[in-house]
Amino acid sequence: MQWYTDVIKKYVEFSGRARRKEYWMFVLFNVIISIVISLIDRIIGTTYGSANQGVLSTVYSLAVLLPSLAVAVRRLHDTGRSGWWILINLVPCVGWIVFLVFAIQEGNAGDNAYGPDPKAAERFGGPGGGGEPGYPGYPPAPQA
Repeated sequence: MQWYTDVIKKYVEFSGRARRKEYWMFVLFNVIISIVISLIDRIIGTTYGSANQGVLSTVYSLAVLLPSLAVAVRRLHDTGRSGWWILINLVPCVGWIVFLVFAIQEGNAGDNAYGPDPKAAERFGGPGGGGEPGYPGYPPAPQA
């Protein structure tokens, strides 16, 4: 649940990078919460229209729209792509597949144009970027 709340706290932070775990845990919790809210809508009878969209579901969807876009853009940044690639979802039939491939890919090791590596602490045991010798944050060679 911490991954979900961390994304909500960064409500409209489009700069920086988001690792795969942050993005996919947010998506997972978002889907679970949406299903629960949809069930509540049906139980209390607040659905409307031909699609049976509920009032609570609509409010929730609007509330998480910007955080969802922000974490998706940060995920694209982690793979070294511009956030504008999110618009690939607008291409009928294949756009979402291309975005899915981008979201599944491993992020760039080390710093990139969008910020430091969010996985650097796991890779090298410390904050910041790195990934190759010469990058800031790259662990020094062991002394003999």
